[in-house]
Amino acid sequence: MRRAGARAALAALFVFLASVPAFAGGEGPGEALLKKVEGKYAGARTFSARFRQEVPLQHLGIVRKASGQVFFARPLKMRWDYDGQDAQIFMADGEYLYFRPVDSPQVFRRKVDEKGLGGKVPLLLLFGNGEITGFFRVEEAVSRKKGEETALKLVPRGDAAPEVRRIDLVVGNADLLVREVHIYDRMGGANHLYLEGTALDPSLPPRWFRFRKPAGVEVVDG
Repeated sequence: MRRAGARAALAALFVFLASVPAFAGGEGPGEALLKKVEGKYAGARTFSARFRQEVPLQHLGIVRKASGQVFFARPLKMRWDYDGQDAQIFMADGEYLYFRPVDSPQVFRRKVDEKGLGGKVPLLLLFGNGEITGFFRVEEAVSRKKGEETALKLVPRGDAAPEVRRIDLVVGNADLLVREVHIYDRMGGANHLYLEGTALDPSLPPRWFRFRKPAGVEVVDG
């Protein structure tokens, strides 16, 4: 269950971590909007937002919910602070990704590989140097809330993101901020992330992205 949350957070990271190149040829309105959104995020060094997360667990017939504050910093640093008493750890220090399920005696560590994670878990491209359009194309753009925002339906290019069926981004037309991220995998799973209070280039202390091993907890690679 907690690993599902980790996949959702990674998915969100992909969307907040990339710089998008110019579209060749006649770009549609959805592609043009995505280009503007990516350009806005590509110019930021740090990012913070409140998040609300919903992960349907179909085999259990329930929806796992979480909320909290998320922070990103270039290159490839992130931190998810969850509300409540959960002792969950989910962060990246620019070199390693750390994940500890609630009450687990182990912290799982893996090297942060933007290209590899971006291809497998479509969410690691907005605060790195990746190109989201190298993985996805805009298939559909739908206006919402009387033109206040647009829902962009992104689908993988070829086998660039084999685990993902599609990603839906909801962005504000005026401020170009990502408000919702919806990830649908090829196994029928879904992750939904809702963002508010987004700030680009907030002052974030470097110590926030330094992993400190909890006492009595083992760090396991893999």
